[in-house]
Formats: sequence, structure tokens, C-alpha cells
Amino acid sequence: MKKATRPEQGLGLTYAGGRPREEDILTRRKLPLWDRIKWLLLLAVIWLILVMTLMGDNPLVGFLDACRIQVQTAYWVFILMGLEVIHQLHFLISEHWAAYNQFWLNKVWGRWARFTSANFSAWTKFRITRVISWVIVLAVIGIIAGKIIHAPPVLALSRIPALAWGALPFVLQIVLILLLTVSQFALLFWFLSRGGVDVYYPDDIKTRFSDVWGQDHVLERVKENIIFLENPELVEDRGGYMPGGILLWGPPGTGKTLMAEAVAGETGKPYVFVDPGAFINMFMGVGVLKVKSLFRKLRKLSLRYGGVIVFFDEADSLGNRGIAQGGMPGGRFAAPSAMAGCHGFSYASASAQWRLTESALLANTSGEEDVTAGRARQVLPVGGMGGMGGMGGMGTLQSLLTELSGLKKPRGFINRVVRRALGMRPKPPPHYRILVMMASNMAESLDPALLRPGRIDRIYRVGYPSKVGRVRTFEGYLAKVTHELTPEQIDKIATITPYASGAKIKDLVNESLIIAIRDGRDVITYRDVIKAKQLKELGPPEDVEYIERERHAVAVHEACHAVLAYRTQRHMNIDLATIEKGADYLGMVKPVKPEDQYTTWRSEFEADIQVFLASLAGERMFFDEDNSSGVSGDLEGATTIAALMEGVFGMGQTVSSLSAGQRLQIGTPGGRGKGTQEDAEAIARRMLADRIEDNLSRLLEQTVETLRENERYVLAVSHALETYKTLSGEDIEAIFEGQRGPVVDGTVYLDDTFLSRLREYHLAAKVAHHEHSKPDVELPVAEPVYAIADGYGAGNFFDGSFNGNGNGNGSQGPLGAPTYDPPSDGSDND
Repeated sequence: MKKATRPEQGLGLTYAGGRPREEDILTRRKLPLWDRIKWLLLLAVIWLILVMTLMGDNPLVGFLDACRIQVQTAYWVFILMGLEVIHQLHFLISEHWAAYNQFWLNKVWGRWARFTSANFSAWTKFRITRVISWVIVLAVIGIIAGKIIHAPPVLALSRIPALAWGALPFVLQIVLILLLTVSQFALLFWFLSRGGVDVYYPDDIKTRFSDVWGQDHVLERVKENIIFLENPELVEDRGGYMPGGILLWGPPGTGKTLMAEAVAGETGKPYVFVDPGAFINMFMGVGVLKVKSLFRKLRKLSLRYGGVIVFFDEADSLGNRGIAQGGMPGGRFAAPSAMAGCHGFSYASASAQWRLTESALLANTSGEEDVTAGRARQVLPVGGMGGMGGMGGMGTLQSLLTELSGLKKPRGFINRVVRRALGMRPKPPPHYRILVMMASNMAESLDPALLRPGRIDRIYRVGYPSKVGRVRTFEGYLAKVTHELTPEQIDKIATITPYASGAKIKDLVNESLIIAIRDGRDVITYRDVIKAKQLKELGPPEDVEYIERERHAVAVHEACHAVLAYRTQRHMNIDLATIEKGADYLGMVKPVKPEDQYTTWRSEFEADIQVFLASLAGERMFFDEDNSSGVSGDLEGATTIAALMEGVFGMGQTVSSLSAGQRLQIGTPGGRGKGTQEDAEAIARRMLADRIEDNLSRLLEQTVETLRENERYVLAVSHALETYKTLSGEDIEAIFEGQRGPVVDGTVYLDDTFLSRLREYHLAAKVAHHEHSKPDVELPVAEPVYAIADGYGAGNFFDGSFNGNGNGNGSQGPLGAPTYDPPSDGSDND
């Protein structure tokens, strides 16, 4: 026999049923006890008040006598109690007898509801009900007042104003005490809600669209919003609505605030600037008051001037709910390190720099405190930002969202209160012409509710200007000063300043002017701009002296980077090379893109790796297989790029993505084989590491070959670095082309005799390096050469003992790039 199953068995208890529908309930719902007795209690209190009043008027009357008298005189109270008892009995029967309840609902009240619905509108019924309610309230008040003052109810009602006037002094005292108590808190919140909002009237702003350079594509879209602000009928008459919100997001200094000021200046409308910290307060609720006060002010300005522009700067601090968000790298950690070397990060391409930064960020979050992570933290830009509690108070963001798109209540006390009290409908609010503009460096941290259409209708990215935009920006700021730069020089400066924002260009021109004034001139030259650029990018050099052998080793290290960059990085141009020690680097070879490029190819990554490996290869070649710890950062950069090429970019033997495999937990590319999953993972990692090592070794051999072919240029560049400490890209090119540069005369390095002297000096420095002594040969002094020798002169002095199979690391000069003060031999100290 089959066993019966109980509802409780199986997956759980069986749900018996749901909540019944209203139409299925035939009886009246039961009233709570309080609803049954509240009116009876109120009538009892009224009767007791009458009894106490009688006792107060005649102290000789006792409580029982007063009760007997009021039973005779205030019999109406008991009549009302009886009616309420009958009312409650009606409810009690309706709660238990369905037919009785349905009779009253359908036959009595249903007919009345149908009659009133057919003859009166909902608004008329509401007014009639309100009049009846007031009549009942006044009748009750008149009866009670008449009993208290022993007068008819109508006369008692007429005497209520006189009684109120007599009690006015006492009432005013109570009100004054309450006002003093409440005003303390009101004034406190009023003062806390002040500040953070600046209003600029039409004549206060002089900025125009002609003052905004390098962002023409965004400016055209913003101008469109100005048309809608000044003539909204273009959209509204056709069934649309005026876009009311614009978000300008992008890197700092790209002109977002300037663009908002230009909008206000062009339209002649008031401009309200909201400080990013305006809504952050220590007391809850103050931010809500500030938001309401701000938009009340905006509505007044909009009606007075026909429109208003409000600008929220750094909107990410205003429009998030406290969610920590990350951002693009923006700062530098300059922690000291014993493994310091040259600024190896600088001579990678832009995409390679970003990948290295990303790798360093991941290393920093892993909590590892090894030398490599410390090195990454030292030289790689890192950054981020955490949320600060969502505008500093509960409800502040919600108030902002409501004001941006919520219903606008009618304006004015008479319109809102008096007209409604007289039974008149308030007038609808006017159309407020408010253009909301926001700027943010971290648009991803903004709340999605803030960015939805209807609040922020248009989102524009204000990025770094292109080369054409940079040229226009340089021309605009240089037009404000006296200069002698040619259009070709301005174009060159724009080329060597990629990712320069408008603020950086403005600061660069200003720093150039300061350099010219420091030299006693009023005219800015091209050399002033180059010096200003180096100062801004590298910072002021530290006043550090280095021994000669170390100075030479650093110069050779950086010269190897420069030679490989010049020979292999066709997608980059050398911007500068230096051996002056800075805050977080000891030397640097820095390239720039000659044109705007948004993709990176395998050949370009391989060229980057060869530039990284040039320090290792060069030190081993020039110092008898010896190399310094300064190549550690270079090796880290080269390994990172090689790993990304092999496992992420599809530039190696594998096709699948390493990062995707790790994220999806499907293993590492190449992880075939028998055994457990852990064994396959370990095998795959070893295979990947072997492929990376093979690729680096292959590129190291190519680097060695390139350095062998360009040995004379390594010595020439290192000599120029030791002499002048900092060289521009034009100087490096002058050395290779045998021409005169801005600082270096490259023709001297075509002289075979002078090149022999450089080799002699290098051999002496190498001996001093091994013996830890001072070189017995002084640094040769270059003299102009007018009889140009043959291109390569006396060939290579290496014996070929370096096999190029060494595994090294490259990111800085041998020991970095210390600052060197040239000897007092009359050489130029740039």
C-alpha cells in the first residue's frame, strides 16, 4: 500500500493560502479597541470638564453634586454617548453579519455614493465635506464654551475672540519661550547652511567661448545647449523638453570649469558656482537645507533674469553614495630606495606606461613588501580616491535628485495657502530655465540616478587636446606675453607635450616667462620654454655631487637607453635625456610621441623592451660583464611588457588571454597535460615563464648587436651627458646627425681623434670602476670641428667576449643618474 505523504514532508510546509481580496470579504473588518472607545472617552472628558467648571464657579458645590447637576443640564453629552454606542453596535453587527453589512454598503451608502457622484464633482464633494466638518467643530466648541461661561452657544462663539485677547499675554509668553528655544537650533543650522555657493551676476564674468582653446568638438555641443536655454521654444513647441543638465568629465586641467564660465559669459545669465565641499557637514540634515536653499535661490534668479546657470565643481564629491571608486593614476610616491636607478618608466610608450602602472597597482594591493614592489611604488604613478560618505549626510543626494527632476510646488504664500483655504486651486509653478552643469574627474563614481536623462541629459568627455588643439592653446597663451617663437617652434613644442592639458600649457608659458624675467629679459625664447618644460616634468635637480667613475657609469647607462631609443623606437621621439638626480629618479631618457596614436603594435612593444634592456646590455658590454643594481627597474618593465605580450595581447605563441583565463578561473594558457589541476597550472606557468624568458633573451641579443654597431654614439652621448647633464631631443639628434644642436655641437663627435680620447677616458673610468679609484684621465673637452671626418671613424673596440645571453634588468643607469656639476673648465652648465 502506498504511504500517504503529509504536506509538511518534502521541500517544506505547504502554503495554505494567500491574503483574501477586498471583494471577497462580505463582513466589515474588525475595529481595534481604541477605535471603538475613542469617541466615548472624548465625550466623557468633555462631561468631566463641564463638571470641573461648575465646581470652579461655585466652590461650595461638591463633586457628586456637580455630577448630578450636570446630568440634568448636560444631558446632551449622554445623548451623544448613546448615539456613539448605537454607532459601535452597528459596526459590531456588520463585523459578524454579512447580509446586514452588504445591505448598508449597497442599498444605503451605495445609492448615496452614486447620487453624489452623478451630481457633484470630487472637488465639490471635498469642499462640502470640509464645510460640514467646520460647522460641526464650531458647534462643539460653541456648546463647550457656552457651558463654561454660562451663555448660549452662539453668544459664546462671539465672545471667544475677546477671551483669546485677554489670554494673549500669557500665550505670547509661552510662544516667546518656545521661539527662543527653537531659534537656537534654527540659527545654528542657518549658519551651518551658509557658504559654499557663490553667485556671479551677468557683468561679473568676462570669459567668452573665444577664451576656450583646444576643445572645439565639446564646445560646439555646449553651444547647442545655450541655444536651448535662450530659446527653449525651439524644442518645447515641437513636443520636446529643454535639456537641463550637462556633465563635463575628463582629466584635471582640461578646461571644464573654464567652459562653464564661458557659457555664463556668453549668455549673460547669472552663474552660480557650487563648491565641492558645500554639502559636506558634521550635522545630519544641514546638507538637505543647503540643497533646498540653493534651488530656491536658483528659481528666484531664473525668474528674474530669464535663466540661470549652476555649476557643480568636482561633482564626484557631491553625487555618490559613499562607494569607494578608483581613478586613473595621478600622483607619485617618492619613497627612497637602495635599489634606485634611472627613471625607466619614462621611456616606454604611453600604452606600455599604463600597463606598467596597472601592474604596479596590482602589486601594491597584494600587500607584498619586497624590493620589486617597493621599486614599483617608488617610480610608478599611482592614485585613487575613496568615497567620503555620499555628500556628507543622509538624504543630501536624494534631495539633490529630487530638486533636479521632482515636482515643483506652487510659489508664494497667497498662492499656496490663501487660495487653497478659499477653495481655489493654486496657480501652477512657472517654467524655470535652469541649466545644470557639472564637472568631474571620476565620472564612474557618480550615482546612476544622477546621470539618468531628465537630470543630466548630456555627458561630454573633455579630454586632453589633440596636437592641433595644443598648438591653438599655446598660440592663445603666448599671445598674452611677448615672445619670439616661430610657428615651427610652437608646433615642435606641441609635439613634445602630449597629454598636456590647457592648465599645464598655461603654467608652462607662465614658467617660461618667469625664467626669462630671471635672466633679465622680457621676451620668451624657445630655450626658455624647453627649460620650463624640463623643470615642470623633472622638478628642480638635487644639489648632489658624484665621484667621476660613478658619473661616467650613469652617463653610459643613460646613453645606451638613448641610442636604442633613437635607433629602434620609430614610433617615439626622444624628448630629453638627463643624469641629474631628481626626487624619485637618478637619470632618465624620456621619449614622446611625434603624433597622436591610439594603438600599439608588437614591433613597438619590442622596441620598448629593447630600450629597457639597453642598460643591462650596455653595462655588461662597457664594464666587462659587470652591471649595477640600477637595471632592476628596467628588467621589471621589460618583463612586464613581455608577459603582457605573451599572455594578454596575443603577440606570442599563445592565443588565449591569460587575464581572461584567470578571471574566469579556466586555467592558464598552455596548461595541457596529465595530472591534477594544480600540476597543469604549475606546468602552464613554467611554460609561460620560459616563453617570456626566450623572448627577452632574443631581444637582448638584438639590443647587444645594436649597441655594438653604435658604440661611438654611446660614448658620444655619455660624454655630452657628463658635460651638460641634461640634453634635449634636438641635442641627441645633433649627435647622431653630426650637426649643431641647441646645446651640443654634434660635429665634434665626427672627429676620430676626439673619439679616441673618449675611448681612452672610458677605459680609465672602467679601470677606476674595478679598482674603486679615481680615473687617471680627465673628461675630454669638446672643441668645434670644422673638418668633418668619416662617419664611423675607428671602429669597435670590443673584443666580442659578451655573448648577449646574460639575463639582466633594466630601468635606470648603472647606479642611477646622479647630479654632476661639471668641472670648472668653461663647459656649459645647462
